[in-house]
Amino acid sequence: MAESPPNQLLVIHTQYIKDLSFENPNAPAIFSEPNNQAPTLNISLDVRSAQLNEHTHEVVLTLRAQATLPEKSAFLAELDYAGVVSVPESAAAAEVERLLKVEAPRYLFPFARNVLAFATREGGFPPLIVNPIDFAQFHARRNSNAAQTAPVSA
Repeated sequence: MAESPPNQLLVIHTQYIKDLSFENPNAPAIFSEPNNQAPTLNISLDVRSAQLNEHTHEVVLTLRAQATLPEKSAFLAELDYAGVVSVPESAAAAEVERLLKVEAPRYLFPFARNVLAFATREGGFPPLIVNPIDFAQFHARRNSNAAQTAPVSA
């Protein structure tokens, strides 16, 4: 593996679609029914990582989007977009966590958003453009929620 420049904290070796699913359960009827109401859209996000070797990790960004019209599902799109990244040997545990849970997803997100937009467009709907995400805030909120629900030991 090539050495990274001294100030570079995160190296992204590759990125890829790990899993992609698009369901359009009510097609073709959903396209011909008159509907003046905008669909309800629910989007969920998750970030997880797995260590591959000493300093290399797989980071997976999961996006799930579900659009529903009154009493009918319009579409369900699920995407696991991943990257293989390396962190510096000298990084402290807290820095490694920040790199894997904040920085790596920040770099992967625009590509994942593009895949989701393409899938919804090719599924017959307007492309779904997910708003940018503040992964630092997402990570902080997730850690805060985990701390609040953690069992208390005596």
